[in-house]
Amino acid sequence: MKFGAGAALGLMAAVTIGGGLVACGKVPGHDRNKLWELVGSRCAKDAQHHPCAVYDPQDGYALLKDLYGHGQYLLIPTKKVPGIEDASLLQPETPNYFAEAWAERQRVPTGYGFPVPDEHLSLAINSRDGRTQDQLHIHIDCLTPYVRTEIDKYMIGEAWTPVSLYGHPYRARLVQTLDPSPFRLVGDADMADHTIVVTPGHHGGFVILDDVAHALDRASGEEVQDHKCKIDDPKHKAMHMDGMEPGMHMNGMM
Repeated sequence: MKFGAGAALGLMAAVTIGGGLVACGKVPGHDRNKLWELVGSRCAKDAQHHPCAVYDPQDGYALLKDLYGHGQYLLIPTKKVPGIEDASLLQPETPNYFAEAWAERQRVPTGYGFPVPDEHLSLAINSRDGRTQDQLHIHIDCLTPYVRTEIDKYMIGEAWTPVSLYGHPYRARLVQTLDPSPFRLVGDADMADHTIVVTPGHHGGFVILDDVAHALDRASGEEVQDHKCKIDDPKHKAMHMDGMEPGMHMNGMM
């Protein structure tokens, strides 16, 4: 059963959980536990589970509306899970957080106020070095037009295929369902360095994208998301993306 009503995050720190990942991480005194305090304390104890839009301890997750972007939501475990590196994510009995996040995807177009087809939506979790909060959270939002176009150019099948996005060396593979969890699919001895992105395949199924932090690449899969959803915003549909430089990012990130 799901509880609570839609509500925006009430703390300025939550704003920077969106596009300002790198900058936020450099702010002195930044509280990396703020997200867990919201879910583990405020949402768990409030009679209506505010500020969570969903608080479902039975299925093991909460949903928060991020202030960055009208349609971006965060899927967060209701128990303490630091991030992608947590070993419990590789266990079959752990809730399938990616599947739960995908089930909540229609909140995104509702937030933006215009239709967004599934193939324009995505789920993203950042690496330990590429995040600002030490509580696992999956970003649910739109893809950038550039990324959707690039993914569709590749012949992505069941074997891992190299894919370059914003100059970062992702690998991609196609799966028919999100069971088993993408965490288990990527499963590595050092998951802390990984970022995972999920988006529908061009002809069905799901494309799983995986990058590993190295050098200046912090493995922030959230870079493929557009928190303004220009891909379907009627005000921007006429925008031509063909001239977009490979290093440019719709959120202003590089």
